[in-house]
Amino acid sequence: MKKTLILFLTVIFTISLSAQVKEVKPGWKLDGILPAVSYDSNLGFQYGVLFELMNHPDPVANPELFDHTYTEVSRYTKGSGIYRFMFESNHLIPGVEFISDISYLPDLANQFYGFNGYESVFNKNWIDDESSDYKSAMFYSFQRNQFRFRTDFLGKLSGDHLKWTAGFTFQNFKIGSVDIERLNKGRKEKLPSVSEEPGLFEVYRDSLGLMTENEADGGWINTLKAGLVYDSRDNRPNPMKGIWTETGIEIAPKFMGNDWGFSKFYITHRQYFTLVENDLSLVYRVGYQATISGDAPFFYQSQVLTYRLTGQSSEGLGGSSSLRGVLKNRVIGDAFVLGNVELRWKPLHFTLLKKASYLGLNLFYDLGKTTKGISLPGNLQSRFSGEMTKYSFNDFFNPGAEKFHHCAGISIMPVWGENFVVAIDIGKSFNEQDGNIGFAFGLNYLF
Repeated sequence: MKKTLILFLTVIFTISLSAQVKEVKPGWKLDGILPAVSYDSNLGFQYGVLFELMNHPDPVANPELFDHTYTEVSRYTKGSGIYRFMFESNHLIPGVEFISDISYLPDLANQFYGFNGYESVFNKNWIDDESSDYKSAMFYSFQRNQFRFRTDFLGKLSGDHLKWTAGFTFQNFKIGSVDIERLNKGRKEKLPSVSEEPGLFEVYRDSLGLMTENEADGGWINTLKAGLVYDSRDNRPNPMKGIWTETGIEIAPKFMGNDWGFSKFYITHRQYFTLVENDLSLVYRVGYQATISGDAPFFYQSQVLTYRLTGQSSEGLGGSSSLRGVLKNRVIGDAFVLGNVELRWKPLHFTLLKKASYLGLNLFYDLGKTTKGISLPGNLQSRFSGEMTKYSFNDFFNPGAEKFHHCAGISIMPVWGENFVVAIDIGKSFNEQDGNIGFAFGLNYLF
């Protein structure tokens, strides 16, 4: 059974390494640093570091000008990892804020639960090594290595709140079966090979023919994006009032060297209400996304589009950036709706190393569903022959079962200097088909 142990080395460690400056002076300063340490019985030990740097070029005459970098280098001993560098500035291009991100995200065990949410059956016993029905801890996994270079631009369109957005992204995905031999190194209880026990990825690819040949290997997805943003938030890290709405279109044109051509539409609305000044707020987010032309490959359908990343990735539905108590990428379709509601409380305010800080506690409720599924062949039941006779159609598919996926939970948010936000999310799904408890440890409020 997969076991995960997160070892928290808290913000105190972060702060002890931070620059302690008595006066606000121009120049680059360490804004926060945090170790990335965990253990996963399948992937090994995770080790690494993440840190942020801030630069205020002229803090006296123009304190609004800034440059900001985020760097994360972490890896598991068996090969998965995060290698990311992000830079943003609001003054190098006059009147334009831009954010550039370059990342390499190798993942030896990316989750895959099939298409269209509840229309694909999740059998938890197949990955539970204590169950008599156990098949493999990697049954719902495949290998996905992603390279991404992304740049986004934001500029004023009308007044202080209405803005235009534009951007481009170059991404290469290399996907395939889990490297069982690599994961078995150092294990006492060996995982079965995919030839001995094919996982869902192999069943879809080889036995049921639900993936095209090039789709099953990955490829280049290079996109252009344009849209509008209305942003009246009173601050970015944790708004207490205001509106933040974005809408746009992303296209993957053939002339950019794409292996697929498609376009997607997205709209996300967020709103913030103060209940108790500086201490308690009610916030919500609703979003819709759909493919409007062409066919996107299955491994890109999990991307939740936004004009700027607030973390290493924006994926769902399911997982730490969308449905926090639902299995990661559990809900994959051609279109979806998403909703989040949070009650945010700051029960403790304090000053640490001369910076105003606080402890935040959030109660959250998340929900979402596909509104248009990925098309499946009408003769799917007839494909359960030959090597597939050990399974039945109902082991994998439940047509018409899709409905809203629900989860709820709590977030613990230690915040130093109002800007450096550590997020610890614990969520519980309402349906065992979505898993049980989701746990995530990262940075920043969800929205």
